[in-house]
Parts: sequence; structure tokens; C-alpha cells
Amino acid sequence: QVQLVESGGGSVQAGGSLRLSCAGSGFIYIYACMAWFRQAPEKVREAVAGIDNTGRTTYVDSVKGRFTISRDNAKNTLYLQMNTMTPEDTGMYYCAADRTCTRALVYGLAERSYQHWGQGTQVTVSS
Repeated sequence: QVQLVESGGGSVQAGGSLRLSCAGSGFIYIYACMAWFRQAPEKVREAVAGIDNTGRTTYVDSVKGRFTISRDNAKNTLYLQMNTMTPEDTGMYYCAADRTCTRALVYGLAERSYQHWGQGTQVTVSS
């Protein structure tokens, strides 16, 4: 069972940048589809970005042009580069993965598309 562990969270001022990492305890290349989600205080968890094993990426509108998702299968790591951050980006960020993209093709960038989840890393953006 591969475990996913997020890191790189922290506090940053508005306009700043952070880079999140999601390290797999095994080989992440077995996960065809991977994604980042986030949950702000007192809000439901929402999708941020997804990537498949061909490198094709999907972003929610609120982060397009500011965030970049990428994966390095050789390093067993998924990344999320976050630039020009705003207080609305504050939340717990979670890494998610699935061995296939079957559910993602049906449900899109949604929680039900991913079976495996990390524990999250906190991101706080101050104004």
C-alpha cells in the first residue's frame, strides 16, 4: 500500500509563493491520475488541479494561471507550485491519487475520482 505524504505548507503573505510536494512511499507511476484538493475552514473540500500519467493537466478556474501541478515519477513525487497567492487560497491541501483514470473520466476533478489520500498540509495566506 503506497502512502501519500504532503509537505511544503506554511504561512505566506498575499502575492507570495509556495511549492507543495506529495511524496509516495512507493512508486507513484502506478497512479494514473493524481490531484490536489483543498479545504478552507468551515467549507467543503474542493478540487484544485489534476494530472494524468500523460502529463495532461486540469485546473479549477480560481487557480488557472497561478498554480501549476506536475509530477516526477522518478522521484515518486507530485508537486503544486502556487504563485500570486491570495487569502482565499488558505486551507488544508490534500494530495489524492487513483490507479486508473476511469473514475476521473466519468466524474472529472472530483473527490469520488480518487481512492487514495494524504493527510494534508496547511497553507495560510495573510493579507
